Amino acid sequence: MKLDHIGIAVRSIEEARGFYETGLGLAAEPGIEEVAGEKVRVLKLVVPPGTHIELLEAMSPDSAVGKFIEKRGPGIHHLCFACDDIAAETKRMVGQGFQPLWPAPKPGAGGCLVNFFHPKETHGVLTELSQPPK
Repeated sequence: MKLDHIGIAVRSIEEARGFYETGLGLAAEPGIEEVAGEKVRVLKLVVPPGTHIELLEAMSPDSAVGKFIEKRGPGIHHLCFACDDIAAETKRMVGQGFQPLWPAPKPGAGGCLVNFFHPKETHGVLTELSQPPK
């Protein structure tokens, strides 16, 4: 596995993106994607040579990102690790005693299949596994 991205919860993508684009000089991928199943808007910022930052804006206060911001404020939401076979990696981790949030991967941003492991099991860091589209 390799680090794919860092998810950062923000109140507003439009307000936050200036720091990353102007301040840090990162290029944003075109467009903001809506992930309806998670009630979140996502802007990807490229961090060479092969990772990115995702700015996550809640589309609803009852979404996971909305609840996160309400409880903790904006900030680092999760780390994501890319894998070639999310079903196999999830099964391997379950075999080691880690429980994913969902019994099966779900569609995520960019057409990826994703699953998460709760911070209670991962030493305080929400951890995502992501399989790119084939």
